[in-house]
Amino acid sequence: MTADLPQPTRRRRGRIRLMLGAACAVAMAVSGVMVAGTAHAESDRTVSSNTTGTHNGYYFSFWKDSGNASMTLRADGRYSSSWDRSTNNWVGGKGWATGSRRTVTYSGTYNPGNNNTYLALYGWTRNPLIEYYIVENFGSYNPSNGAQRLGTVTTDGGTYDILRSQRINAPSIDGNQTFYQYWSVRQSKRSSGTITVANHFDAWARAGLNLGNSFAYQIMATEGYQSQGSSDITVREGSGGGSTTSPPPSNGGGNCTAVLSAGEQFGDRFNLNVAVSNASNWTVTLNLNGGQSIQNSWNASVSGTSGSVTARPNGSGNNFGVTIMANGNWTWPTVTCRTS
Repeated sequence: MTADLPQPTRRRRGRIRLMLGAACAVAMAVSGVMVAGTAHAESDRTVSSNTTGTHNGYYFSFWKDSGNASMTLRADGRYSSSWDRSTNNWVGGKGWATGSRRTVTYSGTYNPGNNNTYLALYGWTRNPLIEYYIVENFGSYNPSNGAQRLGTVTTDGGTYDILRSQRINAPSIDGNQTFYQYWSVRQSKRSSGTITVANHFDAWARAGLNLGNSFAYQIMATEGYQSQGSSDITVREGSGGGSTTSPPPSNGGGNCTAVLSAGEQFGDRFNLNVAVSNASNWTVTLNLNGGQSIQNSWNASVSGTSGSVTARPNGSGNNFGVTIMANGNWTWPTVTCRTS
């Protein structure tokens, strides 16, 4: 660690080193895919040294570089963890040996305090080599800091920022490599809910972020860096059951998704493109930030010019755009989508 680096950089390197340590540990795992969710009569097991394997039908990974961090593997997809400030880096969780477009439901408690820690669905692909995160909650450090912002996706009752960052000649699951990291970071934190993974993968693809064609592991991970905290998380495949959040408001069903992407930017205004999927009759709400107003729109019927602005289909398809007068505020609006 370089002493004269600014604090966010030091944290990012620490975090990456943490996750990559877990990735390296994965190489020790035996090959083969377990069928997650299958009940096995395995007793609780506490791990506090670097290891991977399966427990009650779920893949797990635990890694730390020092200190007092431990993870207890419990029934089915449940694990609990705790760590203190003697630990520099640690990460662990349960999930699947092979990532996919599955729907993941998780519930439990996560106690980050004002610390550098987060709760995320985390995985890797190869061909190309990509490290990806769907961040559901975090403490004092937002892992999207310093990354390239490429839009948002609204799904599963919340809006996520889409970002990309790059690691150059850094450790990975395949040794030192140069690779991209893809991020979805939830704007409203939560510790229980449903993650429709396919919606994030598709939103990344629409933003030009293409995953590899070979998936490595995918786990619901708790992570800490020079911090203290605890978690008790249960993960499973499929929606429903347990403590989950409600889906986005809808009339007549459906899972409507709206994704923002950047258009042209000018001295006093900027364009945003909006792509709607999973519905043909939809209402998209853009919540503009202070001082902003809509100057122009195309390919949709847009009502309102400031505050909450709504857009509906006008026969031009599911892609539309707006021009926003910034008035000194260049923050993108949040976006929600419901079927109508």
